[in-house]
Amino acid sequence: MTEKEKLLAGEVYSATDAELLRELNACKDTIHRYNQLLPSKRAERLEILKGLLGHVGDDNILINQPFFCDYGSNISVGKRFFANFNFTVLDEARVTIGDDCFVGPNVGIYTACHSTDPVERNSRREWGEPVTIGDNVWIGGGVTILPGVTIGDNVTIGAGSVVTHDIPSNVIAVGSPCRPIKPIPQHQD
Repeated sequence: MTEKEKLLAGEVYSATDAELLRELNACKDTIHRYNQLLPSKRAERLEILKGLLGHVGDDNILINQPFFCDYGSNISVGKRFFANFNFTVLDEARVTIGDDCFVGPNVGIYTACHSTDPVERNSRREWGEPVTIGDNVWIGGGVTILPGVTIGDNVTIGAGSVVTHDIPSNVIAVGSPCRPIKPIPQHQD
């Protein structure tokens, strides 16, 4: 099994693998081009995102510059996705974001995991745990979402929260660690 196959399977892999380093650098080059485009070049920005990300739900997405990610290909965004400035995604595992999601400025989604043992950590062996975000989610500014977290549908995550555990659907959740504090009323169609 290659190191990339291990990465995609959520197994421990070598972060210094030549193939993975080539992909990381290619992604960084693409992100650099994206971040240097004039904001008015919306069509060019969209084309870069469609080539970089693993899945784009429709043409009605916007990620304000600057934007940062590791691979890009492990990120899936749904329809009508919006992310504000300084959106950072460490996508060593899959990051799946549903339709009609809004992400505030300075939000980080992290899937990369490292050993707490310094000797193991220094071996540069790591793994990833996926992050899943449902439909109709609003993530406030400065939120950090840690590896392995699932956020349900129709959720608001308050600004500055650190999401360390799953958040159920239909709630407002805040804090560090983030936890539900209030249900969101359901609308009848």
